[in-house]
Amino acid sequence: MAESADRLLVALARRDRGRLALVVCGALLGSAAGLALPGALAAAVDAVVGGRRSWPEVTWLLVLGLTQIATDVLSGVLVGRMTATATAWLRRRLADRLLALGTRSPFAEGDAVSRLTGDCAGAGGLVPVVVQVGSGLLTSVGAVVLLALLDWRLALFFLGSLPFALLLARVHLRHSAEDVLTYQRVSGELGARMLDAAAGLRTIAAAGIADREAERVLRPLPRLNLAGRGIWRTQARMVWRAALLLPAVEIVVLAAAGFGVLAGRLSVGDMLAVLGYVALGLGVLAQVPMLTTLSRARSGAERLAEVFEEPVPEPGKLGLRPGRGRVELRHVTVRGALAELDLAVEAGTFLAVVGRSGSGKSALTAVLGGLLVPDEGVVLLDGRPVPSLRPEELRAVVGYAFERPALLGETVADAVGYGSWAGEGAVRAACRTAQVDDVVVRLPRGYRTPLAETPLSGGERQRLGLARAIVPNPRVLILDDATASLDTVTELAVEDAMASALPGRTRIVVTHRASTASRADLVLWLEDGRIRAVAPHAALWREPGYRAVFTEETVDERVPDGVPEARGAS
Repeated sequence: MAESADRLLVALARRDRGRLALVVCGALLGSAAGLALPGALAAAVDAVVGGRRSWPEVTWLLVLGLTQIATDVLSGVLVGRMTATATAWLRRRLADRLLALGTRSPFAEGDAVSRLTGDCAGAGGLVPVVVQVGSGLLTSVGAVVLLALLDWRLALFFLGSLPFALLLARVHLRHSAEDVLTYQRVSGELGARMLDAAAGLRTIAAAGIADREAERVLRPLPRLNLAGRGIWRTQARMVWRAALLLPAVEIVVLAAAGFGVLAGRLSVGDMLAVLGYVALGLGVLAQVPMLTTLSRARSGAERLAEVFEEPVPEPGKLGLRPGRGRVELRHVTVRGALAELDLAVEAGTFLAVVGRSGSGKSALTAVLGGLLVPDEGVVLLDGRPVPSLRPEELRAVVGYAFERPALLGETVADAVGYGSWAGEGAVRAACRTAQVDDVVVRLPRGYRTPLAETPLSGGERQRLGLARAIVPNPRVLILDDATASLDTVTELAVEDAMASALPGRTRIVVTHRASTASRADLVLWLEDGRIRAVAPHAALWREPGYRAVFTEETVDERVPDGVPEARGAS
């Protein structure tokens, strides 16, 4: 993974070569000006002390000072732009990758958000940090060389302190790297738990388990605390050791320089130059915060590389065969959800899928429409393997509606037509079928009302989700508990309208209602990821276990129709 992170950072540097070259040039110019300042100060002081005309030396000193200030300001602007550009590029690439992985992504939502925010920002600033650290090291080496040119004895005294400085930096990096990576990983885990809890607030409140859920969400905090304390402890040790080392070296070198003044080898101005060279030479210790930033950015790059290394299945290349929506499963297995399912759903069938919580209903609907590729077996749509179909053709003939649909787009019309490029007429027809047109036309701007200004109940949101699934006129319509928030009268009206608007279409409906199952042609009864039975509702109703599927006590977290739901809750 470290090699992948390195390749990512190299690609990041190559993307912005022009700005990187300017940052490097600015850093070099700033280092050169900084190294020349002590010598210029020494010359100016000696000129003043000696009673000579000093304006050339003072002017040169001012030029160097202004040059360093200007390069610092320019470098700051360039580094900010470079970091922002790199971060945006990383976030775009990461978002594309996560979307390409889709339901196959092994990364929890909260963890993915953590990578998109913190890790991209950290890795995006890594290249400028490397340049800054490199220029700091170059300045330190240059200061030692200039000190040796001034008096080789002083350089020897100074070099005796370098092993201690380098040891401090090495120990700091070694101890902080692991803590930083742990901190970022635990932050991602904490974010995932918090997002899960936020999505199920009503369930938590209804079950009265807020304290227990808070304990579950905050369980990673001790590990986060240990990692954070480790980072600060390492930082504190480095800071106080560096704070002791710098004055100690200055005292030793200045004492040696004092003997040089007495011997006539050095002037009073040279003493000031020596002090400046020592400070610049030990500037590597001033890079301690940058080393921590470097470690954090490096860890962020590793976490991004984990996502980029996750393989994305190749999209299918086959076209659809003519057909009316016949779906077949052959020995389909999804580890932990479904086990060796064999099923044939003839075109035009209204199939209800029922089962207790955790029986595999959602996994089955995901497999049927190609949202999830089974670990074993194959799913066929009109005789063609679903994973082999071109994605754009598959999405055009399989419509999905969910219990908690996420409405995307600027306006209501955009949300209904999302992904289908449908015109206003098709959008309105779909909304009439979903029994939501009367709601939309009463909005201030009708179908052009911005979603942000549209208060929606749970049932209204579900009906807009149904309309979005209906718009492309699909061969197969899959409803994953998509009418759960509708009352039985509205649900019946929606079903009748869909049967009229989409005659002969295959409908696969996950439901918890016996009334819905009774209207289906067939009922698929799932139990522990296996098919318990496929038969009409009336035949299955004789089974006590089947009746128990509809009578088991469950905590209902659905929003009643007519009660506004907060935007973004789905």
